[in-house]
Amino acid sequence: MTIVDRGPAVGATSAAGEGNLLLSDKAPGPELELAKYSLTLWRSLSTALEAEIGTAFAAIEFDAKGGVVAATNAQETEELVRFADAQRRAGVDARHLSVDEALALEPELTPSITSAVYYPEDAQVQPAIAAQALLASARSMGARVMIDTVVTGPLRDSDGCLVGVMTSKGTISADSVVVAAGPWSGDVARLLGGSLYVGPRKGLLLVTARMPHRIFHKVYDTSYVGAVQSDDSDLQTSTVIESTASGTVLIGSSRQNVGFDDSINVAVLGEIAAKAIRLMPFLREATIIRAYGGFRPFSRDHLPVIGPDNDVPGLWYVAGHEGAGIGLAPATAELLTALLLGEPTAIPAEPFSNSRASLVGTA
Repeated sequence: MTIVDRGPAVGATSAAGEGNLLLSDKAPGPELELAKYSLTLWRSLSTALEAEIGTAFAAIEFDAKGGVVAATNAQETEELVRFADAQRRAGVDARHLSVDEALALEPELTPSITSAVYYPEDAQVQPAIAAQALLASARSMGARVMIDTVVTGPLRDSDGCLVGVMTSKGTISADSVVVAAGPWSGDVARLLGGSLYVGPRKGLLLVTARMPHRIFHKVYDTSYVGAVQSDDSDLQTSTVIESTASGTVLIGSSRQNVGFDDSINVAVLGEIAAKAIRLMPFLREATIIRAYGGFRPFSRDHLPVIGPDNDVPGLWYVAGHEGAGIGLAPATAELLTALLLGEPTAIPAEPFSNSRASLVGTA
């Protein structure tokens, strides 16, 4: 197996994420089933990776911290209760909290919240380290990783069949070519003769200086769920807050379809900060040391594409996971492997097909 990256390994989307392993933001349906299965794999994978690549490699910081979703008015409470009840029927552990119970879990929450739901299954990893650990595991099993290598076109045999790729460092022969280029996957697919709609959805985050540990779960408001599931191309901001193992606090988030414009908009950061302070007032005194952005791989129906191209034999995709890529990664890999080998899949693969009805006409 050869892994080709146009830049440094894990230098783009994987390095710009929060490391969310969430069930709490997913409505009942195929993505939730993929997330549930993936979370079970992460719980064992975090231990298996350490055993395989050794403790000298940085810890992936797997933290089964759980999540708290807060409502701030009566309408939000009604929507949150309805959403959590539907998730519970789908097998998610979603526990309704009174205001007092929520404040007992997260004392820094504003007491003006109206209700909350606790998701004990939510977890987090350090995404860049986790991705590097997975690459180290692949290398240990014989994979070749080519960095700073650009795919320039398809490699075809005399009959016109795809048999590999041409790159800036020579040709690579392959029985199967898998496009896993995050928000650039649509561009790479077209370069190879395929058809895939996956494009960038920009997001920004704030990072505080190290501070006393005062946030114990992943905490967000109900607008975060709506933003995750929205198709709106205009700017959307919502509040999501969590502490990291190093003591910093991550504060997000924004979503906006602006192509690959990587500029940092101070007004957007101000909106993110203001909303976070309303949910956790103590953050007013926090020192911000960094702001950064990245691009989520966005598909129109909010489901990843996992499987073959519709028209090009040998061309496969794992793309379009938006902000859930790291969380869905283990289950996605298992699903793709089973499909490549013609074996039964652990969960149905049809909802993630590139030929599904919800993607027709979007490429």
